Amino acid sequence: MKRRALPALALICAAGLAATACSDPTAGESGSDDAQRTAVNPTARLDGVKLTMWTAQNTVNAPKQVIDAFEKATGATVDTQAIPDLYEQNVPTKLASGDRPDLMFWQPSISTLPFVQPKQNLLTLDGEPWVSKLGDTEKSLGVIDGKRYAAIVTSPAMLGVYYNKDVFRQAGLSEKDFPKSYDELLALGHKVVDKTDAAAFYEAGGDKWPLQWQMQVQLTDLDQQWWADLNAGKKKWTDPVVVGAVKKYKEKLLDAGLAQKNYRTGTFTGQADALWKGDVGMVLNVTSFQSQLQAKYSTAEIDKKIGWFPVANSSATGLYSPDQTNGVVAFKTGDDKRQNAARQFLAFWLGPDYPDYIKTMKIPSVQPSVPTPDGLPETSKAQVAALPKAIGVFQAKAIVAPDTHLYLADMIFGKKSPQQVAQAIQDQFAQVAKAQGAPGF
Repeated sequence: MKRRALPALALICAAGLAATACSDPTAGESGSDDAQRTAVNPTARLDGVKLTMWTAQNTVNAPKQVIDAFEKATGATVDTQAIPDLYEQNVPTKLASGDRPDLMFWQPSISTLPFVQPKQNLLTLDGEPWVSKLGDTEKSLGVIDGKRYAAIVTSPAMLGVYYNKDVFRQAGLSEKDFPKSYDELLALGHKVVDKTDAAAFYEAGGDKWPLQWQMQVQLTDLDQQWWADLNAGKKKWTDPVVVGAVKKYKEKLLDAGLAQKNYRTGTFTGQADALWKGDVGMVLNVTSFQSQLQAKYSTAEIDKKIGWFPVANSSATGLYSPDQTNGVVAFKTGDDKRQNAARQFLAFWLGPDYPDYIKTMKIPSVQPSVPTPDGLPETSKAQVAALPKAIGVFQAKAIVAPDTHLYLADMIFGKKSPQQVAQAIQDQFAQVAKAQGAPGF
């Protein structure tokens, strides 16, 4: 999935703290949640029980395997409903009108999970049988104020560098040349440009959202206290380290000629085509880029042509990026039978069905005790290996995920300076944090 921040107005409305028109008339209804909780039998009969599950339009088939298996095992019915794009904007609007499903895909990050008002709307999932089975990185997701509101069914996307092996060979590069810092990554880019006919990087200014990654990689040295201070209003996105990251991206990569010539209009699909053909040496992107390759080429073809390595600002470390298909939330509906059935569905998904689910989907496992299926490309295996030590992108650390990519797009078209990009990010961050009622704003 693409990593996209919610528009500020949508976030304000979703928070229910702006105008009356944005408020959720059911937000105060707690329904029953933890009452009479008992051990879940994942395959207990549920004849006659009907659940609804919301998904995005492009992920409507993502839960198909588990739904089919659950219906067969229990007799329940799970109706999948695709919400029109933009999913992240339309879901809070539907919830504000009083409409709600039993289950829903939702990004389990601290910047996005709050906008479905978890305390008021969602069942808490602490103590469910699958929680202890999650890997360490996955355990950190889906939790707000110490309570778990999301089941983690897929691993977060990994941010790293995809490279064309033929281009690297032409440039005389091998694994020993993989960078251990962002500066070394840029130096690697110069070697590609100097020794081959390929551009170093493909930047997708036309689609905009991938523009954020070059900046994100440079913010990985900021410690937990910096992010805590940002979330409390004590630090700002106009901090010199952020401005410096934007400036380095502009001056040391774009202005230095390391991107392809049409970087202002480049697209996500164009990235994959250019890397595959060897028109560029590298692409910095998340796992959705890998999914694009897997949809077109076999594992053997990918292994022959494409490699992957992790990189952060001062280490060879990958970044993890939560997305919409990582998390599934269950709603308070006031109907105990359906709520218990929703819990059972999650217990079935992350219990007896999980090996079959990840095998069907051809994705890494979120449970160390369940092996990742065979047949995945080496790039995918490299990402699985990098995940335990990965650093969260800012969507996993900041209480609000600003539309960074939009402001960077303004910069590449000459409409904003790096300082103005940082100021625009800060203005949106503060606006939405204030609407959330965050202390310090």
